[in-house]
Amino acid sequence: MMDPIRYHSTEELRRLVKQDGKNNLILLQRLKKMKQPETDQLFHSRHTKAFDQFDCLGCANCCSSISPIITVSDIDKLARHFKQKATVIIDKYLHIDEDGDYVFNETPCPFLMPDNYCMVYENRPKACREYPHTDRRKMQQILKLTLKNCEICPIVYHIVEDLKDNLINH
Repeated sequence: MMDPIRYHSTEELRRLVKQDGKNNLILLQRLKKMKQPETDQLFHSRHTKAFDQFDCLGCANCCSSISPIITVSDIDKLARHFKQKATVIIDKYLHIDEDGDYVFNETPCPFLMPDNYCMVYENRPKACREYPHTDRRKMQQILKLTLKNCEICPIVYHIVEDLKDNLINH
């Protein structure tokens, strides 16, 4: 049974992740040695339980502190949403980062409203719809990203802590 999830600021999450760095690496090594379906099941079952007990609207760390990768398809959806040309969306909101990907010009997200609702929720970028990625297939491919997401998302942090409790500390 997972403990209740509580909100943590990104500063607090970074400190907690850094503080337990050794056990985080041990967990990653254990998860890499497992068969893919088993790793997926460990994350997916925790993902569902975690989202049942945590209200992302009370947090919005992801929208406040990181930018998703914005695809051409995302740009087209945003352009339709705002009834503007894709070039206007690019010029107004986006730049190309060091990896060659479109990202928002700044954080917090330009579409994050004061109540933590998303102004473009129905047309939000694919990366936003999929975040924090703890329910995707082939979790072993993104274990390092998952550990990085522990510094942003209380849900990911909680899932990883629960996995450590069950795979390392028992």
